[in-house]
Amino acid sequence: MQRMPPVHHRHQQQRGIALFVVIVFVMLSMLLALWASRTSLFNEMVVGNDADYQRAFEAAQALLQDAELDIRGENADGSFCTGSGDICRTGTPDKIPLEAKDVGPLLATLDSLTTKCRNGLCVKRSDKQDFWNNADASKGITLAQMTVNTIGARYGQFTGAAVGTASAPANPILADTSAATQGGWYWIEVLPYDESSKSSGLIVGGPNNLLPLNLTPSVVYRITALAYGRKPNTLVVLQQSYAQQKRKD
Repeated sequence: MQRMPPVHHRHQQQRGIALFVVIVFVMLSMLLALWASRTSLFNEMVVGNDADYQRAFEAAQALLQDAELDIRGENADGSFCTGSGDICRTGTPDKIPLEAKDVGPLLATLDSLTTKCRNGLCVKRSDKQDFWNNADASKGITLAQMTVNTIGARYGQFTGAAVGTASAPANPILADTSAATQGGWYWIEVLPYDESSKSSGLIVGGPNNLLPLNLTPSVVYRITALAYGRKPNTLVVLQQSYAQQKRKD
């Protein structure tokens, strides 16, 4: 007759299997916890980068609005700009043209410069358009050449728009002017509008009422606004065209 193994042997075998199962479950739990922590860290990085981009995007939009005020010669509250020095461009040699006779001399002066820009005003760029992506001077104007106080314009530099105080800035990005690679900049390209096109039928008023431009002088502006985020690799660039139309009344 076949004998059954002793009871205590069966108990030892059961304890060995239970230990192996527990070890496997512990390892699976550790892998699950590691995966969850890495997923949480990745999500936090994505959210942080997106938040930083949104802050820089808002700063760039504020720079576009500040450039429009600069063109119109207005303060941040919409009143007529009065000031001294850079504010209202009272003490700067480069001013927003108010009459047709002012456009030619301004463009001639800017065109004679290496960067084709000064005090935030530029002639139309004819070489590399996206200078903010250029670090090679042999390929055209570089970002380092454009982000200089005498070339680009800071927020509020020519309008007097307040950025708050050091302890309570209205916008931390715009308030940071500690380095060329911090804060934000804008540049205004002065684009003369062809007078002959007003009678060419391309832009008409009257019954069709397509786009009657009342420009004085005949100039359209292209604004480029650039804002750095708080993270090293965050950079936002916005562009818009702006036509300062005069009311007929």
